Amino acid sequence: MGIRGGCLCGQVRFTIEADPVGARMCWCRDCQRIASGSATVNILFPEEAVHYTGEMARLSMIADSGNSVERGFCPKCGSQMFSRTVEPKGQPMRVRAGTLDDPELIAPTAIIWADSAPSWAPLDPKLPHHAKGPGSPLKQGPRNGG
Repeated sequence: MGIRGGCLCGQVRFTIEADPVGARMCWCRDCQRIASGSATVNILFPEEAVHYTGEMARLSMIADSGNSVERGFCPKCGSQMFSRTVEPKGQPMRVRAGTLDDPELIAPTAIIWADSAPSWAPLDPKLPHHAKGPGSPLKQGPRNGG
């Protein structure tokens, strides 16, 4: 049966035949625009395990990381469904947590691009805050116990 989810209007649906490999919140400026001022919350899965049905619009661009990224969204209701790194290859697909039928599947374990978050952003002090992308130095200061 797998993990299931879909967009706001129900036109796009998906199944995932794998366990998540992680979850994180992203405060890069692209994600802030996608989420209308907040972070995106992303559940990471092996790309080959994620299967979408329905019409999907896609936008390709260079992300803040410098990677070539493709984002998928429903052309009818505008729900953001995923982002995936096209180059370099081999990174997990990022499925938007809000599109899961069960958003309790996994909680974020890190915050990335914390340096791009506005001063008013509610950054969970219990999570590690990476200054930029995954693997970048941890942000130090009052928001991250330093």
